[in-house]
Amino acid sequence: MANLNISYEVQQDITRVCAYTALLLLQHGAESTLIVQITERLGLALGIDSVECALTPNAIILTTRYQDRCITTTRKNQDKGINMYIVTEVQHIMLAAEHKIYDLAMVKTKLNQLAPLKYNRWLVIVMIGLSCAAFARLSGGDIITCAITFVAAMCAMFVRQVLAIQHYNPIIVFAITAFVATLIAGLGLKYELGNDPQIAIASSVLLLVPGFPLINALADVLKGHVNMGIGRWAIATILTLGACMGIVSALSLLNIHQWGGY
Repeated sequence: MANLNISYEVQQDITRVCAYTALLLLQHGAESTLIVQITERLGLALGIDSVECALTPNAIILTTRYQDRCITTTRKNQDKGINMYIVTEVQHIMLAAEHKIYDLAMVKTKLNQLAPLKYNRWLVIVMIGLSCAAFARLSGGDIITCAITFVAAMCAMFVRQVLAIQHYNPIIVFAITAFVATLIAGLGLKYELGNDPQIAIASSVLLLVPGFPLINALADVLKGHVNMGIGRWAIATILTLGACMGIVSALSLLNIHQWGGY
């Protein structure tokens, strides 16, 4: 043991850093292949012979090997929402370690200092409203239809943010958000406002489409991480089901039975 360049304690520190890196990436929506690659490269940059990382939707299992010595650790995953700022910053830290700009202590410090970058909530609400209104316009809606979509999407996003802050179950959040959006946009259909009120209903709930999880799910399956891909696909499907429940509930409350058809 005395001849080893990396002591057992140092290897433990490197293992913890690699595990924390993988956990950060998994918590903030990175695809599985990227998580594994960044973790392996970071471990090699810090002097470890190899890093093996296994991912599940709920946890990571990571092993570092140095000569004939292995250390394995497990970390429980808790989803913290998609945030590409964290993913990008972790990549920058890994690249700095590869170029010997950061040592182990600096890598630990930089990782611990990371905090999600979040836009002003009111700016997000307005931009969501504008984006949904733009979809309504692209679908042929007039100014009244776009205005209804804008208001419905903004109100829905406000409700979604409030519920998310209170840490409600994501399915409940999606269902209530879809209910609010459809209830407001459905008034246009009930009272025949705009040239095609049905466009407002469809466009106002586009903020609930789980596009990122679905893309990651497909990428994971195609790149060999089948379990992760199926897990992410299942979560995205359940969230979509919650949104559908909210839409149906709002349409039933408004006594609308012909949405989507003539």
